[in-house]
Amino acid sequence: MKLKLSCTDFSFPLLSHGAVLKIISLLGLTGVDIGLFAGRSHLRPEKELRNPLKNGKTLRRRLANEGLMATDIFLQVHENFTDFAINHPNSSRRKFARQQFLKCLDYAASAGSKHITILPGVKFAEESRKKSQARAADELLWRVERAARMKIAIAIEPHVGSLIDNPGRAMQLVVLVPRLGLTLDYAHFTRAGISDAKIEPLTSRATHLHARCARKGRLQSSFKENTINFSRALKALEHHRFNGWIALEYVWIDWEHCNEVDVLSETIQLIQHLVACAKC
Repeated sequence: MKLKLSCTDFSFPLLSHGAVLKIISLLGLTGVDIGLFAGRSHLRPEKELRNPLKNGKTLRRRLANEGLMATDIFLQVHENFTDFAINHPNSSRRKFARQQFLKCLDYAASAGSKHITILPGVKFAEESRKKSQARAADELLWRVERAARMKIAIAIEPHVGSLIDNPGRAMQLVVLVPRLGLTLDYAHFTRAGISDAKIEPLTSRATHLHARCARKGRLQSSFKENTINFSRALKALEHHRFNGWIALEYVWIDWEHCNEVDVLSETIQLIQHLVACAKC
């Protein structure tokens, strides 16, 4: 399998953004996933999306100076994933999320990214899961249609605490939204003790992959403790003619024990492992 490897710019939060880009380039990678996380990333939507065309162009130039290109823009419009979820029952909150998404489309196009990742929404306690799911599907259909006009792929990431917190629920949602992709991260399911075999069907809808080691009970683990079979995952992706980027996504934050591994060393080990797996 021919690999296209990138790294998330939010893997190294203690460094300046310029230093992060240099590290990613020094790792021998050519792609970088940009995190636009309200209140907590190097580049934040509350600033970058004020003038998306100009700021996207600036980012594209900065990346090019380091021999990099934007491989994904990961938009999170609020510091938590509930208050402005795409399927929030409050229409004014959904309107804000839509407005930010449209600006993100312009930003991605200007930055040279052909892929955007967003969160899938949550199950709201005051209503049935079916109703939360239906509203999410409507909102995602709206986004996919707008993105298609700009030839940008849209994907959602199934994650801990989301509407699609297991493989079955993830597949149910993407089936409702043709052309919607998945930014697939096995780790969110591995943490819950879900086997690779049960995660694997989602590779059929994957347009982007987040790669990091994990085990049951740990969203992020060392390579030594990892239980994800990356060789098997790559073969499943190849079977479905996956041609997207694989982003190394170790993070260092005080959440889900994610500050308990050496991000740089684990990233290097996983790069080497993925390259070896791809040759098998």
